[in-house]
Amino acid sequence: MEVILLQDVEKLGLRGDVVSVTRGYARNFLIPRKLAETATAAKVEEIRRRDARRALQEARSAEQAETIAERLRKTVLRFEMKAGPSGALFGSVTPSDIADEIWRTRKIRIDRRKIELPDPLKRVGSHAVSIHIFEDVSVAVKTLIVPEGGELTPEQELGIEADEPASEESEAPVAEATPAEDETADSAN
Repeated sequence: MEVILLQDVEKLGLRGDVVSVTRGYARNFLIPRKLAETATAAKVEEIRRRDARRALQEARSAEQAETIAERLRKTVLRFEMKAGPSGALFGSVTPSDIADEIWRTRKIRIDRRKIELPDPLKRVGSHAVSIHIFEDVSVAVKTLIVPEGGELTPEQELGIEADEPASEESEAPVAEATPAEDETADSAN
């Protein structure tokens, strides 16, 4: 006997599948628990039409998502925020702020829950923000956070933070050696 599953049934199939089961299993277990219904030719045809419409809609949505992703790849979001001398913000840039800025600049509506930030952005500089648009379509949007009334240094614009360990090690010996050289030069004079 063929039945159409109304819910996912373990080891049998997923909702909407047409499966063949024994008459007793269908009549005594699946149908009374509203897990399945008898498959008629009309119901099977309706499921096939619905699947075809869904596939067409998903393809159309995927094409739209690719178009939106292409527009967002070209977008650079810019936020002017109050920041301290070390580059730490007096506040943060949240997914809601990013969604609002995308709407303001590109007129593209993005759900804030689709914007992936591990934490709110709290430093001046360039950040890549990942946005999930559709099932398999994600895009990284370049986001610049600039101190109010100021500009970013070339390192910040490239996304190189001043507090990274590599840059501290390269700057620290130079900064310590300069005063020491000045003292030896003063004591020699």
